[in-house]
Amino acid sequence: MASPLFDLTGKVAVVTGSSKGIGKSIALHLALQGAKVVVSSRKAPACEEAAAEIRAAGGEAIVIPCNISDKAQCEKLIEETRKQLGPVDILVCNAASNPYYGPNEKLPDDVFMKVMHNNILSSMWLINFCLPDMRAKKDGSIIIVSSIGGVRGTPVIGAYGISKAADMQLARNLAVEYGKDNIRVNTIAPGLVKTDFAKALWDDPKYLAVRLKGAPLGRIGEPDDIGGIAVMLAGKAGAFITGQTIIADAGVTIGSGG
Repeated sequence: MASPLFDLTGKVAVVTGSSKGIGKSIALHLALQGAKVVVSSRKAPACEEAAAEIRAAGGEAIVIPCNISDKAQCEKLIEETRKQLGPVDILVCNAASNPYYGPNEKLPDDVFMKVMHNNILSSMWLINFCLPDMRAKKDGSIIIVSSIGGVRGTPVIGAYGISKAADMQLARNLAVEYGKDNIRVNTIAPGLVKTDFAKALWDDPKYLAVRLKGAPLGRIGEPDDIGGIAVMLAGKAGAFITGQTIIADAGVTIGSGG
């Protein structure tokens, strides 16, 4: 018999950036635990493909495309979810941008602002759009997918790292604000995971060798390594957790290298 701690039957979940990678894994595993999931990213065909996979696996999923950089589209995402499935119980802010690789001194202002806009401001929009319904129910789980880039220094993805550290502080602030309404806000900080987003890193043999050497578990992550954590935070298993960052990185950040 399945544990009720992980049962999400009847819950409505919105997952941004869920047409592939970590987001798709989160959407799939929320659906397999009974949640009605909205698959969302910029491109509708990719979303439809991911949703079809979820339905084929036995889950319930619909598609509502959204470019998270556009406030009106973010609002429409939550409004359409409410119309088609009901109020949002679980919001996963997974979509993010990382358009620059290089030293901080050469980082263009507009690129820095784009990273902050897409990685921080858009999450605030989506959370605020979900807030009235969560408050009315005195229940909700908000999960922001961060990164170990938010707890480690970096010479090449500085803006991204700053935004991922801000994710963690945003979760702490909102956890304090919304705790009285039983709304939990947490972040997941993955290490290197085998996704298209991180392909430039794990596809580089030299970089990968260094990363594996510094990882106590001796491997990089798969999307499902993150999907399971989201399931835990979304339901009763995570009901006593808020304002926290769960690092899932094979032990890289506690090791002596990597």
